[in-house]
Amino acid sequence: MKSEYGGGEVKVRAEGHVAVVTFDRPPNNHVSVESMQALADALFDIDETRDLRASVLRSAGKPFCAGADLVNPGGVGAQGMQGINPLYVEAVRLFSVKKPIVAAIQGAAVGAGLGLALVADFRVAAPEARFTANFVKLGFHPGFGITHTLPRVVGQQRAALLCLTGRRINGQEAFDWGLADVLAPLDELESAALKLASEIAENAPLAVQSTRATFRAGLAEAVKNQTDHELIEQSWLRKTKDFAEGVRAVNERRAGNFVGA
Repeated sequence: MKSEYGGGEVKVRAEGHVAVVTFDRPPNNHVSVESMQALADALFDIDETRDLRASVLRSAGKPFCAGADLVNPGGVGAQGMQGINPLYVEAVRLFSVKKPIVAAIQGAAVGAGLGLALVADFRVAAPEARFTANFVKLGFHPGFGITHTLPRVVGQQRAALLCLTGRRINGQEAFDWGLADVLAPLDELESAALKLASEIAENAPLAVQSTRATFRAGLAEAVKNQTDHELIEQSWLRKTKDFAEGVRAVNERRAGNFVGA
């Protein structure tokens, strides 16, 4: 299999039976359609590589993933909602991968970045990690399937709390909630993620994939249905005055002055 995808934004190396997949899109690891396509391509190639039995998903730099850039000309939202729908196509592909994924979360997992973390079967987080579904602070609806995948991990009540407040929780809180499965010091994060992935990979690979498929039965289809709904809600909200104010407020690091219009 290849070692680089998407012009080098996604790199893969093998550590025994584990693939270490690094997402690197500086400075903030914003998602793009192309980068998520490259990530999905890499994971599908891993599915077809017999010697690789599990993956560690990590990112370079300080943030894990700052989500979708809805504002700047080079961001996924620059063309309006036309840029969001292809992103969700790639999100469904990510949830269709057959082999287990362990995500290593070193910093901020924001919006679609939280959605990307939820693609993984397990999350290993540093105390410095930050998880937030801050869509309502932008005057926007959650996306990337979060309204389905987050309740599946932390429960309906806590998912609603995160999504309706837009609050940020750290690695320790995420571990306490079950959003993170392992809490590890920042300088030991990758080794902790590798340890968990290797523990999975030492087992019979077909049995692991079969068991995983049972636990995740219907997940990709559910994410497809949910992102279809999220896109509808996001499309009308993007046209509101509150969305424009939310974008300004987030850029200016202040609370939004929303009017409900």
